[in-house]
Amino acid sequence: MRTGVALGSNVGDRLENLRAARRAIVDLAGVASPILSSAIYETEPIGCEPGMGKFLNAVIEFEYEDAPADLINELRAIEASLGREPRHERNKSRTIDLDLLYFGDRKIDNEKLQLPHPRMHLRKFVLAPLAEIRPDLILPRQAKTVRELLAQLDESDKVVRLTKDW
Repeated sequence: MRTGVALGSNVGDRLENLRAARRAIVDLAGVASPILSSAIYETEPIGCEPGMGKFLNAVIEFEYEDAPADLINELRAIEASLGREPRHERNKSRTIDLDLLYFGDRKIDNEKLQLPHPRMHLRKFVLAPLAEIRPDLILPRQAKTVRELLAQLDESDKVVRLTKDW
């Protein structure tokens, strides 16, 4: 199943945090090729504590052969291994944030997992990198492509493309 994961970091060596998370994801047992990686984008924190540093964000997509619940557990384990507290408050600084964005056309809505991610279509820091690798993707519960969703977002949300090589 084609699966998308957003990666973000705003604490420590942000680029290395993203690299380490991507390596760990790609090494998971259920992950298979082709693996697509967006460039790295730098974004201002939105709705976060004052003085919070800028985020680095990216999106990767891959084939995943196991269940989405298995993947979310693996993503939480990767976050913990990279120093994220398990009960981390929303919108706080973090070494790594891994969000499962979509899992094929699956729709899931429970306390542990919501697919597709319920706010991704409103987040420029997710849509800009995703549009780079899958511009024509139409997400479950959406009628427009990722490119079209991105085009309708507010231009004031600053998202700066930094590097493709990471």
